[in-house]
Amino acid sequence: MSGKLRLPSPAKILIALALLYIFLIGIKFISISFGLFGSGFAEQFVIIYSNPFCGLFTGILVTSLVQSSSATTSLIVGLAGSGLLPLESAIPMVIGANMGSTITSLLVSFTFITRKEDFRRAFTAATMHDFFNVFTILVFFPLEMFFHIIEKSALFLTDIFQNVGGIAFTSPVKMIIDPVTKSAQHLLLDTFGISDVLASIILLIVAILIVVFSLIYLVKTMRSLVINTTEKVIDRLLFRNTFTAFTLGMLLTAVIQSSAVTVSMVVGMVAAGFLDLNRAYPFTLGANIGTTITALLASLVTLNSESGAAVNTIGLTVALSHLVFNIYGTMIFLPLRKVPIFCATKFGQFASEFKVLAVIFVICGFYVVPLALIFLTR
Repeated sequence: MSGKLRLPSPAKILIALALLYIFLIGIKFISISFGLFGSGFAEQFVIIYSNPFCGLFTGILVTSLVQSSSATTSLIVGLAGSGLLPLESAIPMVIGANMGSTITSLLVSFTFITRKEDFRRAFTAATMHDFFNVFTILVFFPLEMFFHIIEKSALFLTDIFQNVGGIAFTSPVKMIIDPVTKSAQHLLLDTFGISDVLASIILLIVAILIVVFSLIYLVKTMRSLVINTTEKVIDRLLFRNTFTAFTLGMLLTAVIQSSAVTVSMVVGMVAAGFLDLNRAYPFTLGANIGTTITALLASLVTLNSESGAAVNTIGLTVALSHLVFNIYGTMIFLPLRKVPIFCATKFGQFASEFKVLAVIFVICGFYVVPLALIFLTR
């Protein structure tokens, strides 16, 4: 018998809702904390990340370290929502976070490294996700730098979302979060009488702990609710064609709120020979879109009717830019799936023959090179 406590599904749903509420409180704390640091700190922060390349590589590095694009993009939304991070700097970070999210499935592929054929299939499935992101960045990052195509698209969607029919949008999420966050701010500043800087440091530490804790356990809770049931019908019914695989990836990831979990699951299925690359690929692209839900939820918390219009919606625009980037990439590289699949297949064959180089690729590509380029582009 297992020593683990098995909770009924209704209890898990309540736990998931509680964790989601805690997560959103953490995001609001981030927004408040950076607002308390003052304009001088904000100006220095903006100067550091005014270079879009620095933002891109920071997004890759941070997401590779925390292994969650949901966590990284939510933090970026919090920074942008506080007015600390301008939209032009936040979007490259989000694009980098999308690339950094592939590290988890790559690490999962190394669990098959002692079995050559299984490792070849697993590494191919994992790098297929990498090549999609690399090609999408190569196409859209220059377009964003020169023409701001992602920014303009996200701003267009923000206007639609916030002013449907000319009625200003009031976030219901913000309404249930504000009583807790304002009480905490009042407690630190007024009751205890501590300085703004000290209060901001305390709130930031608490916020990061809350965001990381809640996301980790929210993913675990949702996974226990969904995955076991899904695996029973996943190959027979839901991977029948491109549309069903794409939809499954999007919905399953939106529920679990972690593309790392869902894509890693598919990597294991490809390694075991249960799933081929042509059916796994659209699932992965759907997962990319599904994972943007977390940041969209976080952006609702940062809406601030007391601020100027630009600050009021910037968090929402950043979250929508994550969605837009993945939609544009899917529009091009889903029909052109043969390109990333071919590159991943060749790279997987190479990695299975020279496993040390596969390890070097992961270490250098996601940690060493981004860190070096951050310092070079500052």
